[in-house]
Amino acid sequence: MTPDARAQRVLDHIDVDELVKVALDLGNIDSPTGSEGPVGEYVHAWLQRQSIASRKVALVPDRPNVLGVLPGSGRGRSLVFNSHMDTTIHKDEYWTTRRAADPVFHSAWREGDVLVGNGVCNDKGPMATWLIAAKALKDSGVGLLGDLVLMAVVGEIGLEPVDEFQPPEYLAKEAGTRYAITHGGVGDFALVAEGTDFGIVGVEAGKAFFKITVFGNDLPIYTPYIQRPTPIEKNPNAIVRMAPVLQRLDEWAYEYEQRHRYECPGGVVVPRVNVGAIRGGVPYKITKTVQQCAIYVDVRVTPAQNPLDVREELQRLVAGLGLAGEVELYLYRPAYEADAGKVAPLTAAITRAHEAVLGGTPPPPAPPFSSMWRDINCFNEMRIPSVTYGPGVSVGGGNFGMRIADLVTGAKLYALTALDLCNQERS
Repeated sequence: MTPDARAQRVLDHIDVDELVKVALDLGNIDSPTGSEGPVGEYVHAWLQRQSIASRKVALVPDRPNVLGVLPGSGRGRSLVFNSHMDTTIHKDEYWTTRRAADPVFHSAWREGDVLVGNGVCNDKGPMATWLIAAKALKDSGVGLLGDLVLMAVVGEIGLEPVDEFQPPEYLAKEAGTRYAITHGGVGDFALVAEGTDFGIVGVEAGKAFFKITVFGNDLPIYTPYIQRPTPIEKNPNAIVRMAPVLQRLDEWAYEYEQRHRYECPGGVVVPRVNVGAIRGGVPYKITKTVQQCAIYVDVRVTPAQNPLDVREELQRLVAGLGLAGEVELYLYRPAYEADAGKVAPLTAAITRAHEAVLGGTPPPPAPPFSSMWRDINCFNEMRIPSVTYGPGVSVGGGNFGMRIADLVTGAKLYALTALDLCNQERS
């Protein structure tokens, strides 16, 4: 059988109706981070029904990662397909999302030629595409020399521990891809299936999370004794003193992303900054000035940065405003860039598949695709060359729909990529 005939035989086994069903089934299992168990059970059972060997790998018993394998018959290169099962919004998370219980965040449905739902876009739609691609490879009878590893993981979005919010209820990326890799989920290469509008992304930003605390007066002042006017930096209330910090921080954030823009063969990282939470006082006791107020700041970092340098900048920012306070680095997850030479066999296979299905070469990825956290960081850290490539775009920009045609295209691309790469001899 010629290579073209083998490829066509695999593509003929891609079942569009089943792809839509699996994507909707997965999207209708609500799985905010920490509650991925039912999705893991679905994926495990689905693989078992296809006679694809699979097992659960769990740091936390009710949050298993799922590893499946289509075994190769020789010494071919092995490839990992990876997607995450967790979604972004809990139904009661109304302090971050006013419409937290909206069905778009917790279910999925079809509107014409589009599948709608937060979970479909991030990241169960792309997961469904490689599940169907793997089934097509198996059912076609076209063998692979190298293993195809299928990895569905928890905790990609992550609940990072801080203050009283501690494990096991708050447990981030240690339970997901990182744990799956160290417990057998290893390949020569890894393709993280997420929305990139079919551009190849070989770098992702890291994270440095900071708690910036501003202090008020040493003694609280009862409301009737508060004197005005008072300069903000001398206001007895720490919540009020935080106001100039927020203003200056927003100015600093723009300067920061301009100074640290990072361009490489894998994409462009624009390290953004966000204030994600604020704490000060308690709402049931507001009769006195608050002595401390804290903000929690997400600072994205590039592969070239040291988080301690960022901490120094933030410390200078607070001191420059004449305020008493402290800056705590409470999370650091480094950024990694795939070695262009080592990842080349994977990117070449993707490019050949892209040319065969879509014509032309993959487009340059838009900077947001390479400026967030995706689990290629875990693979590249562990010296498994990895890229992100897939249908659709991230929900981070407000998109909650995926075209069925894009999902079908994704399944074809993943099937052809595996057929190509996994039939190359390992050097």
